[in-house]
Amino acid sequence: MGVDLTVVICTYNGGNRFPQVLDALLSQVNTQEFSWEILLVDNNSTDNTAEIVKGYQKQFEKIAPLQYCFEPAQGAAHARHRAVTEVNSPFIGFLDDDNIPAKNWVSAAYKFAQENPKLGACGSFISPEFESDPPPNFKRLMPFLAITQRGSKPLLYRRDKNLLPPSAGLVVRTQAWRESVPKQCILSGRTPGSMLTGEDIEALSYIQLQDWEVWYNPAMKIVHKIPRHRLEPEYLIPFFRGIGLSRYATRMVRVKPILRPGFTCGYFANDLRKLIGHIWRYGIQTPDAIATCERELLIGSLNSFFYLWRHGYLKQDRKNINSLPENVETAINQ
Repeated sequence: MGVDLTVVICTYNGGNRFPQVLDALLSQVNTQEFSWEILLVDNNSTDNTAEIVKGYQKQFEKIAPLQYCFEPAQGAAHARHRAVTEVNSPFIGFLDDDNIPAKNWVSAAYKFAQENPKLGACGSFISPEFESDPPPNFKRLMPFLAITQRGSKPLLYRRDKNLLPPSAGLVVRTQAWRESVPKQCILSGRTPGSMLTGEDIEALSYIQLQDWEVWYNPAMKIVHKIPRHRLEPEYLIPFFRGIGLSRYATRMVRVKPILRPGFTCGYFANDLRKLIGHIWRYGIQTPDAIATCERELLIGSLNSFFYLWRHGYLKQDRKNINSLPENVETAINQ
């Protein structure tokens, strides 16, 4: 009997985090009518991740097999690609090591995937659990920290909008990933010493480009635990700079190579317009930490092409892209 759904947990030195995810998976309900398993991908950890997983495996014997694999290449993109090559199930549910799924998350994910035959990926309803109070006006930044609450009804993400769900709580069709996402993308995710991110959006853009549907499913609920240090300027400012620096890669997935210079100029002009407006409103220096993060995002966006080119990211082999966003003006204005 084959496995219908694999829940993948990607972790780096998460020995003090992912056990809570495994505890939540031990309590899943309504999974009797399909077969599922868990795969923990150890992304080059130096802690006792392997030993912790071994200690849990016996507890999962009568629920769902718990597997382990080690991926030495650092970065979330490498860990997810490794998971896709390891599994034999038609669907993969990705959980970060700080994502706590609701008791029916696995069954809700499987049910929604079965009901939508063109589904390529599906994002969850994500609520935050802050270790400490966030700064004032933090709601303006919440979508960038994998906090997604888009209402109580399923929502289909449109191709003419540069809006996609985060990888936290993401369910993908294995076939869609294997057929659409290049083995070597530009972005690999945050690594020690680098806050460059956006690898999940790059992968999802390739899936959506091949006419697979990308959905938001509010029945799939997870809690994203956000520690104190991720709310401090020392973390947030480099984080938002990294999002900005990744934007050339995520924006150009759906643009034909011959047209990329024109799109690059259009995005640059639009980002510059937004930055000038931001400086006009807040000034060059501002004590507002949220405004500082927004400014760093825009500055990073302006520098994205030059940064990626200078550091060799754009030398990666990529698929030829043969289609454009349906609404060019809308795409540039995102």
